[in-house]
Amino acid sequence: MKKILLPTDFSENSLNAIRYALQLFKDQKCNFILLNTYTPIIHHVEYMKADVAQFGLLDAMKEISQTGLKTVQDTIEAEFQNPNHIFSRISAFNMLVSEIELLYEENSMDMVVMGTQGASGLKEVLFGSNAIHVLKSTKCPLLVIPSKYSYKVPNELLFPSDYGIDFTEKHVEEIKNIAELHASTINIMHVTVEDELPPAKENNRQQLANYFKDIPHTFHKINHHDIGIAISELQSKSRNQFLVMMNNKRSFFENLFFGSKVKRIGLHLRTPFLIIPATIRK
Repeated sequence: MKKILLPTDFSENSLNAIRYALQLFKDQKCNFILLNTYTPIIHHVEYMKADVAQFGLLDAMKEISQTGLKTVQDTIEAEFQNPNHIFSRISAFNMLVSEIELLYEENSMDMVVMGTQGASGLKEVLFGSNAIHVLKSTKCPLLVIPSKYSYKVPNELLFPSDYGIDFTEKHVEEIKNIAELHASTINIMHVTVEDELPPAKENNRQQLANYFKDIPHTFHKINHHDIGIAISELQSKSRNQFLVMMNNKRSFFENLFFGSKVKRIGLHLRTPFLIIPATIRK
């Protein structure tokens, strides 16, 4: 049974991401783990050493968290009655990233699905602060759902790659799973100004072709100087309702999302976005 972690801060954006996950995996047996983390906000340094528990603050926050999780579960179970899905709840006194890392080490989930923006509503960037922190640190696949995005069957998946990774079966496992669930076509996109691939990158491209041999797929070579603009242009011209990328800190991913072009590409990404770490558990 697939284990999918669904962090929620009880915002409409997080609930929208949960709804998307339930529809994307409607035909797969899944254990959806609803997670809410909470920590007290200390505004004054002189109170940092105080035992917040003595004021009843932690008990109150825990109750709010547990009640909120139950309300979310009741809401989605009433809306999506699916025998393939079961739910569990985790209310944790912890920071979100730390709790996700802990659950990963305990082998408690295979994927994280969350919204781009939480209750803080940071709309001037691609992701809200929580999503950014999770993206930078998570060691398992992360699926991020744009705010207010309505579910559409992912008929086509767009997979930009610089072929800079020695791909393994584990790297493409989630891509293949989603493609097989929805009979999707995978569009592998390489943006370059070079005429030919170096031997190592050509070998990595052949690895992808082998892994996707039983799934409809197409390789696209696009001559362009800007990967962000190329992605946006190809998305606008096709039915690519789903974007997949490998998070390799030595590749173009980090420059694309944490470099100077982040705001520009952030304005054009309006589809679900699956980020797969280059270093992934075997």
